[in-house]
Amino acid sequence: TKLGLVWEVRTDTCGASRAQILDKATEYIQYMRRKNHTHQQDIDDLKRQNALLEQQVRALEKARSSAQLQANYPAADSSLYTNPKGSAISAFDGGSDSSSDSEPDEPQSRKKLRMEAS
Repeated sequence: TKLGLVWEVRTDTCGASRAQILDKATEYIQYMRRKNHTHQQDIDDLKRQNALLEQQVRALEKARSSAQLQANYPAADSSLYTNPKGSAISAFDGGSDSSSDSEPDEPQSRKKLRMEAS
């Protein structure tokens, strides 16, 4: 057969009736159907488990890359956003700390940061 299964009908006498042979064949077919059904259920379970594991791998890879980015570019370092005198640095003034430039830009830069974070 295609599956390479061997089925042997054992009989005590040479003249097994046609009905007995058909009964044995029917039992074997039912047995193989049950076995195939069980295997298909196992395959479906493994596919579901595989999909869950792939999701977990993607989530872990995303968390790892996010952690690497945070390690390379620490957002908590406030010195990146202030000049040596402690006043805020605007992206447009090149870091000058003149009071006329930094005070009006400070509320706008806060609004921009809030919008980017959400």
